[in-house]
Amino acid sequence: MDITIQPRTLRGEITVIPSKSQAHRLLICAAFADAPTVLVCPESSRDMDATAGCLNALGAEIARTENGYTVLPAREIPNRAELQVHDSGSTLRFLLPVAGALGVDATFKMEGRLPQRPLSPMWEEMERMGCTLSRPTADTIRCTGKLRPGHYRIDGSVSSQYITGLTLALSLLGAPSELEITGRIESKPYIQLTKDAISLFGADPDRPGTRQFHSPGTLSVEGDWSNGAFFLAANTLGSQLDIHGLDPNSSQGDRAAAELLPKLLKGSLIIEAGDIPDLVPILSVAAACCHGAEFTNIRRLRLKESDRAASVIAMIEALGGRSEADENTLRVYGTGLTGGTVDSVNDHRIAMSAAIAATVCTEPVTILGAECVQKSYPKFFEEYRRLGGNYEQYLR
Repeated sequence: MDITIQPRTLRGEITVIPSKSQAHRLLICAAFADAPTVLVCPESSRDMDATAGCLNALGAEIARTENGYTVLPAREIPNRAELQVHDSGSTLRFLLPVAGALGVDATFKMEGRLPQRPLSPMWEEMERMGCTLSRPTADTIRCTGKLRPGHYRIDGSVSSQYITGLTLALSLLGAPSELEITGRIESKPYIQLTKDAISLFGADPDRPGTRQFHSPGTLSVEGDWSNGAFFLAANTLGSQLDIHGLDPNSSQGDRAAAELLPKLLKGSLIIEAGDIPDLVPILSVAAACCHGAEFTNIRRLRLKESDRAASVIAMIEALGGRSEADENTLRVYGTGLTGGTVDSVNDHRIAMSAAIAATVCTEPVTILGAECVQKSYPKFFEEYRRLGGNYEQYLR
């Protein structure tokens, strides 16, 4: 689906959708708790549903309801399982070690750019501690064997998702284990989000394997700062939105958007992107329309749904702005944006950022492959239109 948006600011009330990051973690804890759990999560996404489907394959019974999910925890773990992770990096990186902890002969099926995204050094650490991993085909991973309790060691500089996956896995081993994190830790807030989820289920995230997950009964998934940032940016650029559902005390790192966006109005910024890689596309749009910004520590942007450094530059330049990057720095100049055609490169955050850019452009904005928003925010364009956005869509 391609869409063409006419320049127009947005106005009205919007309740931010539930956090995809928190939902992944709560679903996994609930799937291996001691009793059923109800997760209040009114909006779903393709990534959330991928995690729910994989947990069903591992023995849980998770059903989508009008208001969220009901989770009946796994009582019998299958010997073999096939897990469709689609293109969800979180689903794969969280559940690969979980399958290893359960001792399931598991085959993970991947789509999109996910088969090219890294799994090292988690891969090597899982093999050191009892699993055998292989790539039967270019888009599948097989995990056999079983992780054993003990001392685990992982470099924290590649992805916090490895730390989350291993922390969840060690919590299921039934014996005390230890996870040592070395090097620079990227995306620390996401690690805290994992610890918060484990704590909500009565276990000790700092002493994994010492306590079982205990269901809290009913939990509500908090609002998603990553997606809320698009509407916060729209306000920064002149829209008038009343935004609900964002917890200022959340552990989500992307709540930094509330602090950074007003600063972009005042002058050029240097922004450390290591903890907030998902904010870079929308902050880049805001920077281009304000005084510019320099984003440092961007290496991990190249490992996202797209090479996000390259796709941000392509988006900004397609819309009439100017941007450039070297190995670890992205620069966006405050030239303003006029409009044009943006290839989403199947990256949901590029598509949504381009849509927010359209609220201040002087010419129409066309987004190619706009359906990619299904990954995290299926109703984004429906909400965009409700708030006054004016666009036409075309099926390829």
